[in-house]
Amino acid sequence: MNTDEAKRVLETALLCAREPMSIHGMKKLFVDVDDNGRPMGPGVGADTIKLMLEELRHDWQERGIEVVSLASGWRFQSRPEMKQYLDRLSPEKPPKYSRATLETLAIIAYRQPVTRGDIEEIRGVAVNSQTIKMLEDRGWIDVLGYREVIGRPALLGTTKQFLDDLGLAALSQLPPLQELADTRGSGLEMEALEAALQENFDIAAAPVAAIDGAGGNDDAASPDTSAVEVPIHDPAQENAVDAAPGQHNHDMNDESN
Repeated sequence: MNTDEAKRVLETALLCAREPMSIHGMKKLFVDVDDNGRPMGPGVGADTIKLMLEELRHDWQERGIEVVSLASGWRFQSRPEMKQYLDRLSPEKPPKYSRATLETLAIIAYRQPVTRGDIEEIRGVAVNSQTIKMLEDRGWIDVLGYREVIGRPALLGTTKQFLDDLGLAALSQLPPLQELADTRGSGLEMEALEAALQENFDIAAAPVAAIDGAGGNDDAASPDTSAVEVPIHDPAQENAVDAAPGQHNHDMNDESN
């Protein structure tokens, strides 16, 4: 198989794939096997596949669709400037996420790994269990470990799915907190952070819908059903946070996961 043919195979696979494709997954496209399923040759190496991906990026640079690298792999998606036209195919605007959901998700994304107590300490209100469950069900957060204090509370962090749904390849691509606050001119980092996350979700919704007719991210349009949260009044929760002071204030560039 020559390079042009291999690139055509890769392009077809990316256009037809329902999920981002990893380099490892792409290598399977070019491995011939015998009747027993054993590889008959080396196939195409990762470096060659990366070169073909860059060529595909160049080939599609003047079109409304582009090849992008995400946390879990590569995919085709529509360009952001196409969103205003694609929205006309589905004029009904999806419900916005509640402030409680965005605040909780933002704290996890920027301060991870964090415990539920850390989130409550920052927000000043109790975290509703439905909010955490909804974020877990979306595949946006997961338990990364447990803090070695009394009760061993779970440490929460974001997932590759979260980055994929935002159209990002790494946490370092999230806008810096101070930059967000300065842009809004209010100094209120949390409000700016909520707006940035919601904006990213809105932008990311159209590219996925344009490529995947099955609507793989339809869940993002579902309304948030979290119950109303109330101020913290349980001293036991405050003590749980005090047991490990300062551990929640991780820098956003710490991408241990």
